[in-house]
Amino acid sequence: MPETRPARLPMHTYDENLADMVFAYMRERLQLDPVPLDHPGVKDKLDRTLDGLLGADGNDPADVLALYADHLAPAVISCDSPRFLSFIPAAPTKAALLFDMVVSSASLQGISWLEAAGAVAAENQVLRLIADLAGLPEGAGGCFVSGGSAGNLSALVVARDTGARRRLAEGYVPSGPWRVAVSDQAHSSIGNTLRIMGVDALVVPTADHRLTGAAVRAALAADPDPRSVVGVVATAGTTNAGIVDDLAGVGAVADEYDLWFHVDGAYGGAGLFAPSVRAKYDGIERADSFVVDPHKWLFAPFDCAALVYRQPALARGVHTQDASYLDVLHTDAAEEWNPTDYAYHLTRRARGLPLWFSLAVHGTDAYRDAIEAALTLARDTARLIRETPHLELIREPELSAVLFRRRGWSAEDYHAWSQRLLAGQIGFVTPTGWEGETVARFAFLHPGTTPEMVREMLDTMA
Repeated sequence: MPETRPARLPMHTYDENLADMVFAYMRERLQLDPVPLDHPGVKDKLDRTLDGLLGADGNDPADVLALYADHLAPAVISCDSPRFLSFIPAAPTKAALLFDMVVSSASLQGISWLEAAGAVAAENQVLRLIADLAGLPEGAGGCFVSGGSAGNLSALVVARDTGARRRLAEGYVPSGPWRVAVSDQAHSSIGNTLRIMGVDALVVPTADHRLTGAAVRAALAADPDPRSVVGVVATAGTTNAGIVDDLAGVGAVADEYDLWFHVDGAYGGAGLFAPSVRAKYDGIERADSFVVDPHKWLFAPFDCAALVYRQPALARGVHTQDASYLDVLHTDAAEEWNPTDYAYHLTRRARGLPLWFSLAVHGTDAYRDAIEAALTLARDTARLIRETPHLELIREPELSAVLFRRRGWSAEDYHAWSQRLLAGQIGFVTPTGWEGETVARFAFLHPGTTPEMVREMLDTMA
């Protein structure tokens, strides 16, 4: 007898059994406390698991969900685990995760005011909150994009085009490509963005890994063609060490040389919520554009980055796409706001809504306290490292990244230690590089990461 498959409803029909299964899985996942780290995947094993799954006839949804839960999900290291201290972790609130499901199940998009006024209005409320924290003027605005790389690309395209128009209007024509001044510590996405744009970098050396206004001014003064430089990028929290550049000094030089001032705060920009470090960001109010990723330290799900412009009209003049079918979106109504006009994208999901919902539910004080908790843990961890004879603190943490070394260890020792931690589900802590040396690094964001967890990890270095 041929095998009989359970009857399935047509693709676009609501399936109560399927919904119940998926909701039950989501409830189980949301209740995990703490979220387990899980393990890296093994390609051959995953290939065997997936072999033959996609075919003409489809499969029983229960079987597919079980395959995901039993084989695929455990092969994804959970960056929302409080023991995930590598790269830049994530710690989305349950409210944000739940509302992300609302956004997905309602097929909400966020392309234009015409199609998504409710979603855009809510997103813009969050962007206004972020702009106010940064001290940007009332007219500032922007949109949510997928991440810091997308935000940096979108902003620097506006920087290039705006600067080029100004220079050309003044009668200046460059002999080569336009340029943007960047730190030798700038995030890798900045260099990649400039290559995509066909813009050269004026790389400014840093003192102690921090870009200063004096260094930018010296680099421009020594350059034979400073007018070809149309922008400058500063970082509000470097990924590796959490260093905040001299935003006030760099902003002043940007004004002096008529440069677009962009601040990459993808990781560290969330520190604007924290009174204990707010002074480090003085000068960000001078920025022409600013990026912060809520999926990092503002407890939103992936993927979510806030891009804010001082003068959004400049971005709209660069990014608005012209096509006959889009003419209906482009009206003169002052209240209309099309997020597609402020970045390189057209189609976009309303990725700012989960953050909006969580902020509305929990309030900004809760966000302040959660960010301060990570800052406090970083300071306490630095103190513990200083007090441990076989460990050495590399530098005092400015934000929530802590760099340190284990005396006498080689690169191989650090990598072996990292593998042992993950294999034992004690932590996910990958080594990093610092001035040509392999060292250890903790990145604290998750409010559920405890001092006891940190001590447990450090004890394995004895």
